[in-house]
Amino acid sequence: MPTKTDLPRLAGPAQRALASIGITYLQDLVKYREAEIAALHGIGPNAFKSLKQAMEENGLKFSG
Repeated sequence: MPTKTDLPRLAGPAQRALASIGITYLQDLVKYREAEIAALHGIGPNAFKSLKQAMEENGLKFSG
């Protein structure tokens, strides 16, 4: 079973987009603004919604 810090299940392009900037855990996202993540090639509306929801469920927020 995944831990609370794992990223939600995402499509391949979204996983690669996050990996390309070193994001492997939800906590890694707090260093970025929402717009920075949403603008990544491979992060579509569904992936972004999943990330944001997972962060909120774990008490995390984007920077800014």
